[in-house]
Amino acid sequence: MRLKDIKTFLFDMDGTVYLGEQLLPGALECFDTLKEKGRNFYFLTNNSSRHAGFYASKLRKMGLSWCTPNHIITSGEACVFHLQRIKPQARVFLLGTRELEMEFLRGGFTLVQDDPDFVVLGFDKTLTYRKLDRACAFILQGTPFFATHPDLACPGDERPLLDMGCIIKAIEAFTGKSPRIFGKPYPEMIEYALWRTQGQKETMAMIGDRLYTDIAMGKRAGITTILVLTGETRIEDVPASSWQPDLVFPSLKEFQKTLTKEMSQE
Repeated sequence: MRLKDIKTFLFDMDGTVYLGEQLLPGALECFDTLKEKGRNFYFLTNNSSRHAGFYASKLRKMGLSWCTPNHIITSGEACVFHLQRIKPQARVFLLGTRELEMEFLRGGFTLVQDDPDFVVLGFDKTLTYRKLDRACAFILQGTPFFATHPDLACPGDERPLLDMGCIIKAIEAFTGKSPRIFGKPYPEMIEYALWRTQGQKETMAMIGDRLYTDIAMGKRAGITTILVLTGETRIEDVPASSWQPDLVFPSLKEFQKTLTKEMSQE
């Protein structure tokens, strides 16, 4: 697959587009080139605790002044999308932030404390023993169990923070039940992105810095995968990985240069 044949690019954010509060080298020029050439691009996040507007605002503050919530795809949105197709307007017992609660309410679901159709786990800093115990009780009764994403840790201001994957493991240990998960590295997030963007697998690419999430998800979904080495993965990690990217670049700077060269031939 040549880069010039890709019509829709999906970007991981932390480690790919920025680190901390700073854009990584080549990011601004990369998106300027994509806009100039009429390509579609979106930013993906597994963090279901925030809504798309939060990430759009964050990217605008870093210099992407044109970024809107329409450019953002979250695992919470993907979860809502798939659950609507399983049972529209279902009754949901939700462990999540107020932002995720609003996402489910906008999706037509009813949030309940009793007799739910689904138990859904999202990142939840208000988690209590009572909420966790109640979720386990419903799951043991046979209520279908879902989660927005499987990350064990998420970035914090001073150190990594405990994330959803740890809560999933606690519930699995008690109930013996595992959830269906919709965020990276699962292909359901790409399925939602395809619907949302009206794109095609043959002309979509996933760009990220992690082999076991970004690249794994793209491979499972059957789209082109592009690894950048500005985050977690080092070049020496690639040969031993079960998930081999289609293309590897040191950063978005080199990606943008190759993209510009190929598109100049159009």
